[in-house]
Amino acid sequence: MSLSDIAISVRGLGKAYTIRHAATRAPTTLAEAMLERIRHPLGRTQEREEFWALRDVSFDVKRGEVVGVIGRNGAGKSTLLKVLSRITEPTTGEVDLYGRVGSLLEVGTGFHQELTGRENIFLNGAILGMTRAEIRREFDAIVDFSGVEKFLDTPVKRYSSGMYVRLAFAVAAHLRSEILIVDEVLAVGDAEFQGKCLGKMKEVAGLGRTVFLVSHRLDFVIDLCSKGFLVRDGQLAFLGPARESVIRYTETATLVPADAPSVDSYRRRRRSVGVVDIVAVDIDGSGVPTSVQVLIHIDVHCATAEIVCLLSVISTTGVTAFSVSSMDYGPPLSMSRGRHTIRIGIPTESLLPDSYVMDVRIAPNTSALAWDALEQYPMITVYPHSRTPRTWFDRPGRLVVGGVQWAMEPDS
Repeated sequence: MSLSDIAISVRGLGKAYTIRHAATRAPTTLAEAMLERIRHPLGRTQEREEFWALRDVSFDVKRGEVVGVIGRNGAGKSTLLKVLSRITEPTTGEVDLYGRVGSLLEVGTGFHQELTGRENIFLNGAILGMTRAEIRREFDAIVDFSGVEKFLDTPVKRYSSGMYVRLAFAVAAHLRSEILIVDEVLAVGDAEFQGKCLGKMKEVAGLGRTVFLVSHRLDFVIDLCSKGFLVRDGQLAFLGPARESVIRYTETATLVPADAPSVDSYRRRRRSVGVVDIVAVDIDGSGVPTSVQVLIHIDVHCATAEIVCLLSVISTTGVTAFSVSSMDYGPPLSMSRGRHTIRIGIPTESLLPDSYVMDVRIAPNTSALAWDALEQYPMITVYPHSRTPRTWFDRPGRLVVGGVQWAMEPDS
C-alpha cells in the first residue's frame, strides 16, 4: 500500500488515564474531621491507579474505506475516535491523518451553544478550512437534510437532542472533509433519520471519502462497512472484513444493557406534573442472560395514589416488539407519598439481535390528565449467540417476540 492510498495511519497508539482513589473513607462527623486534620495536617495522599483505555493499537485505513468499530461498552472505541479526532492526546504512539477531518462524536461536539444553527454551519466549515463560497454551495443541502429550517436562526442551545444531532450530522456529512468520524451519537435520532444517515454515509463512501464509524448496530456495520475493527480491552482483537468482525464479536457477547443516562437528557412528555414523576431508570442484565430488569424510580407527591405503568419496547427500525401495561397483570399499584421503584422483568430470548429503546409512561389510575412519560430511552442491545446460524446476517429486519412474562412490584 503506497502512502498516497492511506487516509489514516496509526502506530503503537496507547492512551492512559490516572484514576485517583481515596486512601480511607471520608469523615462523616465533625469529630472525625478534626481528628483527621490533627493526624494529617497536610492531607492524606490519594492512591493512584494507571488505566490504559488503549494499548499498542496499530492499523492503516485506505482512502475511500468504510470502517466499522465494534466492541463492548468500555472497550476503548470512543477513546480511539477522540484520539483520531485530536480531541484527546495519545499517551504513546503516532496518528497520521491525510486530509480534512469531520467528526461527530457527542451531541454538542463542534457547535457553539450561543450561536444559531446557521452560524454554526459556517463556523464548522471555517474550522475545516472551507471558504465561505464553498460552504454556501452546500448550505441548502445541509438544511434540507437536517430538517431544522424552521429553527435555523435559533441558538442551538435551545435545540432538542434530536434536532441537534440531525444538524450536526448534516454538517459533518456535507462539508468537504476527506475523513468522516462518527460515534454512536446517531442512536439519538429516530428510525427514519437513521435510515437517511445510512444512505448518506453510503453516498459519502461512494465519493471516495473515508468513513470511520463506531456503532452497536451490527446490521449497519455489515451493510455499510467494508472493514471491521473488533476492540476488546483497549486492543484490536480483530481487523478484517466487516461481516467476519461481527461474527467474531457475537461469539463472545449475547446481551448488553444500555448505559443509563439522565432521564432529563431524553425526550420527556408530561401533563399536570405534581402527582407522580419519573426520577431515574436503571437497566440490569447481570442476572439471567436471557432477560433484563428495568427499574423505574418514581416520586409520588400525594398521600396515596394508585399507579399504572405502561412500557413499550421498540427496535431501531421503529417496530414495536411489544407493549405491556401493569393493568394487564393485576390491579393498580397502591403507593404512598415518597420514592418507589417499579421492577419490570423482560425476557429477551425471543428478540432478534438488535438495539432496543423503550417508551415508559407512569400515571395515576384516577386521572388521564396527570402523567409523566419518557420516550426513546436506551434499553438493551441483543447480540446473536455463538449457536446462532450465520445465515441470520442475511435475513435483516425480522423481529420475533413471544412468551412475554412481565412482573411488577413496588419497593416500599
